Amino acid sequence: MNKNYSALTLNELPKRLSSITAITDQIGTDFSKWQVTEVGDGNLNLVFIVIGSNGKIVIKQALPYVRVVGDSWPLTLDRAFFEYNALVRQEERDPGIAPSVFYFDREQGLIAMECLDSHKILRGKLIAGEKVSNLGEVIGKHCARLAFKGSDFYMQTKDKKNDVSLFQKNLELMSITENLVFTDPYYEAEMNNHTEGLDTIVKTLRDDVVMKSKVQYMLLKFTSNTETMCHGDLHSGSIMCTETDTKVIDPEFAFYGPMGFDLGMNIANYLMAFLSQPAHRKNSNDNKSFQGWILKVIEETVNAFFEEFTNLWHNSRQGILFPKCLYEDQDQTTDYALNLVLKHILNDAMSVCGIEMHRRCLSLAHNADFEQIEDVTLRAKLEARNLLLGRELILSSDSIKEISDLTSLALKFNERNIL
Repeated sequence: MNKNYSALTLNELPKRLSSITAITDQIGTDFSKWQVTEVGDGNLNLVFIVIGSNGKIVIKQALPYVRVVGDSWPLTLDRAFFEYNALVRQEERDPGIAPSVFYFDREQGLIAMECLDSHKILRGKLIAGEKVSNLGEVIGKHCARLAFKGSDFYMQTKDKKNDVSLFQKNLELMSITENLVFTDPYYEAEMNNHTEGLDTIVKTLRDDVVMKSKVQYMLLKFTSNTETMCHGDLHSGSIMCTETDTKVIDPEFAFYGPMGFDLGMNIANYLMAFLSQPAHRKNSNDNKSFQGWILKVIEETVNAFFEEFTNLWHNSRQGILFPKCLYEDQDQTTDYALNLVLKHILNDAMSVCGIEMHRRCLSLAHNADFEQIEDVTLRAKLEARNLLLGRELILSSDSIKEISDLTSLALKFNERNIL
């Protein structure tokens, strides 16, 4: 860690940042009147909202350790560097989806960005039963644009390889994913924990050699397939919404990996919101209606992904893969090639989806969708459905041909009495 680094505090922040023009341009120069609130509720960083006479801003600062664990788990400040670079690329590849960045200080691990205080974290909205217009369309298109425009379908070879080289240095956060997501859920790792009453389900997963092997094969893809820049942590806590607007935040886990990674992680979190609803909607009609809306969002997300990816394929394909000189210039169609690519993406997405559903119940950093359920017996019942649906998706990822195959499976598992 740089010897000049110092973590911000509520009292010190105004004076320390008052000389930075990029910040004072947004909120005003009279730092004595700045109102500072610490709002970070994540696992890694400090997050402040600063209100001045001219406006508001968010200050995010990396800590030299994992916040949820403490200084016994040291972590590089350079994760802010990768987050900054990912935010820049998100804006380039899907303008308006990410908060605007005003200032970055690598030495202090600090990013100053647009304040989204009118937005709420999507996970909280899903728990509360609040709908978001066009959620599926926005996130589906975003995943498609990020996947396509960060790949060899679109980027020039030199630029792509330089980008891969840059993000491959995000070693510590990639290691967190490699362990907490792909490996720890399937053995008695030190930081694991799970709800009381799930022991038989956990044993079923850990005894399933075929399933664990498929998980490790997906880890092989995570470590070696540098297909595109992925957000890397696109769960419902990394999406902020009003009723009509959607933003994507916190891409510090960004890496170059499988094109289906973000899509799969996103769908997994929707499925966990879906399966947890009986504990949050006591009225059966309200529950059924909101669960139906979540499944509709999943279908709209995937359909929007396919539609946007197809549009980009036909109109923006300019990289070294499937070049037009082999197809269009010879009056030949790329339909077969496109279908192969889309099938590959959906297959990977379903595998990642199942794995994410497991890690959020068994590894470190559980989802509030389940964790906020005070009735432990009910929580275990709902998590059991989630865990076994995840297993089904890992084992049969290649059998999901249409997104309706997935939502049909979700409905079936939602009715199963496993515990």
